[in-house]
Amino acid sequence: MNEFPHAMLREIYEQPAAIRRTLDLYLSGTAFRADALAPLAQWLNPRGEVLIAASGSSRHAGLAAEIILEDLCGLAVDVEYSSEYSCRPAANPRQPSVLVISQSGETSDTLAALRCARSGGQQTLAIANVSGSTMLREASAAMPLAAGPELAIPATKSFSCQLTALYLLALYIAQKLGTLSPAEIDRRLAELLALPNHIQRHLDAWRAQTAELAGRYRNAGSFLYLGRGVHYAIAREGALKMKESSYVQAEGYPSGELKHGPNALVSEQVPLVALATVDHSLPDSVLRYQKSLQLLEDLQKQGARVIAVASAGDRDVAALTADCIWIDPVGEHLMPIPEVIPLQLFSYHMAIERGVNVDRPRNLSKAVIEA
Repeated sequence: MNEFPHAMLREIYEQPAAIRRTLDLYLSGTAFRADALAPLAQWLNPRGEVLIAASGSSRHAGLAAEIILEDLCGLAVDVEYSSEYSCRPAANPRQPSVLVISQSGETSDTLAALRCARSGGQQTLAIANVSGSTMLREASAAMPLAAGPELAIPATKSFSCQLTALYLLALYIAQKLGTLSPAEIDRRLAELLALPNHIQRHLDAWRAQTAELAGRYRNAGSFLYLGRGVHYAIAREGALKMKESSYVQAEGYPSGELKHGPNALVSEQVPLVALATVDHSLPDSVLRYQKSLQLLEDLQKQGARVIAVASAGDRDVAALTADCIWIDPVGEHLMPIPEVIPLQLFSYHMAIERGVNVDRPRNLSKAVIEA
């Protein structure tokens, strides 16, 4: 399976190499590169308060970062839509450090949010994929990515590289604050460095399986994507990919919110995609997983059609769902990266099934540079 008829598919397959390049910017072996990360030394405010401003897929990366930074570093993190933050009449009096995330580094609303924060005297950090972009130049500190040029409008490799940089940022801050032991940081860095090979091994299988699933679900009128904790961000991103790639309506929800209204939509024409992975070494992850199993059991009784993304070999999830996409076990806070890739492929194949120009969806542009 080496043919890439579309830029989006090629860029999905480029993700292992893109992640490796991004890691090389900030790591030397399994150690942080002091020269690359030195500009971050003064970024975090004394109270450990962070505000993340972003739009679209980049905001979903920010939602994942909120959980990761809070869990691993003990920070207080808020995530805002750039378009909302930049319209607020006054700077936040608490002066949180501001993190802006953008594929292009030129997104108008996010650039406005950055400038709003700077005018209020806040420390700013920009993560963007385009070297020399305005955000990387204007922020107090910068974390460029090395995804390489992304030609398809739907973000794929830029998104996984954003998640990679944000995870590195969390580990770097955890090291500085002492919230994780040196041994734990080394373990997590080793796991992160092994991730590109893990993804590479699964790409062809994910491609074949999601193509088959798209053939069977091509007539679905809508999808509901469900995830808990850090996986909610990936539910949101999976739903966005489905909408922008295939023109199929999709929404992402926290799994526990399904019964608070959205469950009324579930039918033969409205299947669900559930993120049901687990890190058995983390009690919070096990608790979320157990709650997900209970929800899947209820949905099975309801007759819902469910596609699950699950940890490899999980018979309990397989018994409760119509279809399972497997990912190898990794740590809870690293799971969003391998989870999102089969969802990207599923959206790609749904677009092909429905005759959509997947690289150039209607009404969209690669960078929103006009508000």
